[in-house]
Amino acid sequence: MKTRLARWAKAMRHGVLIAWLAARDPRTPLFAKLIAGLTAAYALSPIDLIPDFIPIFGLLDDLLLVPAGIWLALLLIPDELVADLRAKAEQQARAPASMVGLAIIVTIWAGAAFAAWRLLA
Repeated sequence: MKTRLARWAKAMRHGVLIAWLAARDPRTPLFAKLIAGLTAAYALSPIDLIPDFIPIFGLLDDLLLVPAGIWLALLLIPDELVADLRAKAEQQARAPASMVGLAIIVTIWAGAAFAAWRLLA
């Protein structure tokens, strides 16, 4: 069970990366670009349609909407482009993460937390 779940999670992470790349690729048809962009944004966003703390339904939207969006986006993109996007996603998945990007994000969150603390204090 764990290996099947891990494979599914890896496929979803790979699918979200493909959707993100498709949304930024100029060769992607407009409607497919819109679906791919919305799917990637929803999957990567901390804000959900139904909050995750609501039992069952909170996680159910992620389990249904993200795979459906990836499936629809890939259905609307030409096969040659999908193959190219899969190769790019595989290459980026193997690339090391940017430590500078991590530092920037941590700094932004720390600044926001400090500002919120100062406002509330």
